[in-house]
Amino acid sequence: MKRIATLFVAMLLLGTQGAEACTSVIVSGKVTPDGRPYIFKNRDTENTDNLVMAVRGSKYRYIAIVSANDTLGRNVWSGHNEAGFAIANTAAYNLNGKPKPGRTRPQGDEKDGSLMTRALASCATLADFEHLLDSLKEKGPLASNSNFATLDAQGNVAYYETGNKGYVKYDANDPAQAPYGYLIRTNHGMSGDRTMDKGIERYLAISEYMTREGFSHNGMAFERIIRSVTRHLTHGLTHINLYDYEPEDDHQPVFMPFRDYIPRFQTASAQLIQGVKPGEDPLTTVAWTIAGSTLTTVAIPLWITPNEELPAIVTRNDKGRSTLVDAGFALKKQLFPLERGNGSDYINVARLINRQGTGILQQLLPVEDEIFRRAQDTIETLRKNGKAGKETTAFYRWVDQYVSEQYKNRFNIDL
Repeated sequence: MKRIATLFVAMLLLGTQGAEACTSVIVSGKVTPDGRPYIFKNRDTENTDNLVMAVRGSKYRYIAIVSANDTLGRNVWSGHNEAGFAIANTAAYNLNGKPKPGRTRPQGDEKDGSLMTRALASCATLADFEHLLDSLKEKGPLASNSNFATLDAQGNVAYYETGNKGYVKYDANDPAQAPYGYLIRTNHGMSGDRTMDKGIERYLAISEYMTREGFSHNGMAFERIIRSVTRHLTHGLTHINLYDYEPEDDHQPVFMPFRDYIPRFQTASAQLIQGVKPGEDPLTTVAWTIAGSTLTTVAIPLWITPNEELPAIVTRNDKGRSTLVDAGFALKKQLFPLERGNGSDYINVARLINRQGTGILQQLLPVEDEIFRRAQDTIETLRKNGKAGKETTAFYRWVDQYVSEQYKNRFNIDL
């Protein structure tokens, strides 16, 4: 009866959250095992068709997540540049007061993507980003409603809660603001109207995860965040853990309510940008990137190369799309096969995870294991040389071939 009651509560919660529902954490290098800071964003949006772009900005080259239909890359949603500056955002629904009648989106969020584009093209440090915000503010309202996660090659890592009238900085290196060396944001700012908070369920989920894992051995290691938080299957409010409902096999669908978990139907991508230690070359910044649904695609490390090279499967193909994202869409249809009514609120757990180990997520994790294993030698060489070289090209080509083979062999999907 207790489990039935809990499920009923979960069903009552369906429909309470907007589609722009990202989850983020930033971590100081003071508490990571290797001394490198990072910022993380799990991106949720109605426009789930994303890819990765390499861009020559006005001052700096950068790589970033963009929407596939944004062919010019006018709006980026997370990324880093060759100076070691990185940025990502989560929409904050409470920084500019209540929305005007008729608006469905938070007031003042129209230019967040273009602001991050501008920042990646021109900023090397957090001080540069502050100067950019100050200069824009002098010209009028910032037209923003976001928590901007930022880091630079000097080891600085902070959130900027940015509304139309200005910004408030929260520093992950400041023990008074971040006593455990990390800060979390979902869809509200701590400096805003707290009666308007959104993303509470996911905030609870990632807070509990960070509290539990942060005090364990290597708890702040970046691998756990990009690989585990993105697939965290425990609801922050109801505490329903989908692993408790793991069916024996995938022969019959087993549907469960699936809303306000960290991974969502609207999850479009995730990126963890790992900065550098003091004295390291900014070009050794690594963006661990899941292009597409975190439940159906794998994480791949990306860094800036002299010729803006990227793995072919995550960037724009001749159809204007990412082949890996499209493969993820095909698998996602198996997780969310109900197309009528509120079908996207219910996940087929049997195809995600099951005791026979044939679930989509269970088949993808070993593929990702191998990517991470093979990446280590390349990244060590990258850090030793201070820039990308032939090892990078070889790794990217291996990733393209290996991931394509695995999706074909495991799921009969051609990339």
